[in-house]
Amino acid sequence: MLKVLREHPKLTTRKGPVVLVIMDGVGFGKYKTGDAVADAHTETLDGLLKTAPWTKLKAHGIAVGLPSDDDMGNSEVGHNAIGCGRVFAQGAKLVNKSIESGAVFSGDVWVKLIENVKNTSGTLHFIGLTSDGNVHSNLAHLRAMIIQAKKNGISKVRIHTLLDGRDVGELSAFEYIDPFEEFLAEQNENGFDAKIASGGGRMVITMDRYNANWDMVKKGWETHVLGEGRTFTSAHEAIEKLRVETGAIDQDLSPFVIVENGIPVGSIVDGDSVILFNFRGDRAQEITKAFEAEDLQEFDRKRTPKVEYAGMMEYDGDLHVPRQYLVDPPAIDRTMAEYLCGSGVKQFSISETQKFGHVTYFFNGNRTGKFSDSLEKYVEITSDILPFEQRPWMKCAEITDRVLQEIESGEYDFIKLNYPNGDMVGHTGNYQAVLCSLEAMDLQLARLKKAVEQAGGVLVISADHGNSDDMFEHDKAGNVKTKNDGSPQSKTAHSLNPVPCIIYDPLYNGEYHAELNGGLGISSLAATCIELLGFLPPEDYDKSILNFM
Repeated sequence: MLKVLREHPKLTTRKGPVVLVIMDGVGFGKYKTGDAVADAHTETLDGLLKTAPWTKLKAHGIAVGLPSDDDMGNSEVGHNAIGCGRVFAQGAKLVNKSIESGAVFSGDVWVKLIENVKNTSGTLHFIGLTSDGNVHSNLAHLRAMIIQAKKNGISKVRIHTLLDGRDVGELSAFEYIDPFEEFLAEQNENGFDAKIASGGGRMVITMDRYNANWDMVKKGWETHVLGEGRTFTSAHEAIEKLRVETGAIDQDLSPFVIVENGIPVGSIVDGDSVILFNFRGDRAQEITKAFEAEDLQEFDRKRTPKVEYAGMMEYDGDLHVPRQYLVDPPAIDRTMAEYLCGSGVKQFSISETQKFGHVTYFFNGNRTGKFSDSLEKYVEITSDILPFEQRPWMKCAEITDRVLQEIESGEYDFIKLNYPNGDMVGHTGNYQAVLCSLEAMDLQLARLKKAVEQAGGVLVISADHGNSDDMFEHDKAGNVKTKNDGSPQSKTAHSLNPVPCIIYDPLYNGEYHAELNGGLGISSLAATCIELLGFLPPEDYDKSILNFM
């Protein structure tokens, strides 16, 4: 049981709630061209930046526990950092260390999966996002495991590739698939046989999250496990033909199955071993359930092979999903929500389906469930199931409707919400849709600002990482890259840019300096919110942006 937080000697509790708004994917752009945040008509956000105290926060790389500052931040690690007030080594960094040290290959799970395949003369399968985006996976991890499998005496490996185009360039698939095919060809000697067996865009098959669209998982199961679907002789051929036929970017390409002599080269059958090599949890849990559940209700699997299945990491520490995993996840403890429950603070958390798990599960240190049923309430607004560029306002108005009700009720001391607009629409690469999404969100910020002012609360506006602030690809000289028709080349990945932190405090009376602390990371938001709630943050939490000097 955590100790109760001590009262803050310099800052008294406001009459109304502290409302934390996480504008997902909204940062300060490095380039003028392609910065949709700057281009959007956002009167409320612009006005707050002119009149309220604000600072920039780091939201990528080392500041959120990733291996280097070349690594983009993402919503998972961002919400981890915001929620726990400290920086923990995250998925990519932990897997890197485990592979470099060889610990992953000497672990019980790797040994068990290898021995299973050798004993059954089966196949070792790898499923995952085939890029170096370092958000959900890294192709370097897959290469290392294939090399090790060959050393361990495995003779047959099959890869089920999920095309990215979201954390990397929208049409970058050949930059990964072609060199990877060459790598496999180099390995294929002395009886070793490794091939790509199936694939498809990450937003079409396999990688659904938060139970938003189980049809994606069904398609993935049919493609990877059953070997059902449109057939091609190679992944290159599949990508090339599907692009021409559909005009889709990589993340939206249809599923495909690779065949030889008309027969799928890599269906998953009894006696095989399967590794999901994605290390991030949110988009890994549903396909994991499809492999592990005895009685799956979400779709008809048709055939459920008896396999040894493992994830790269544990995707849910409370539910212990998957049952077997290769690398231990970060042990995140003493989160802000837990401390606030220990101090009797009533909390309300809300987002739509696409980011609901971020303001709950990830915010709470990868923990499912509440710390206190009496002090916490979670509300999920169901997301639309259609491409985000077709409805870019998403559910920001509905989220705001409910938050306004809770502010008026006076029941909650701390309210946190996530607007997914800047991130989910930003990933589409559709500039017009991104502008619309940000402007829709700004209208909701105006409503929140008014309600917080009337209630005598505090509005804290920040983000988990950048995205919509960097919508065009640029070369090293800073020039926009263009397509053959002269139009800008869209960027669908997150940015390396800092994000805002704005404090709108209508009852401010000089307790802290209007000039906030700078040079900090988003992990500082936890201490900041705790202080605004009238408490002293834990001593080992990262420094608050509030300046009392």
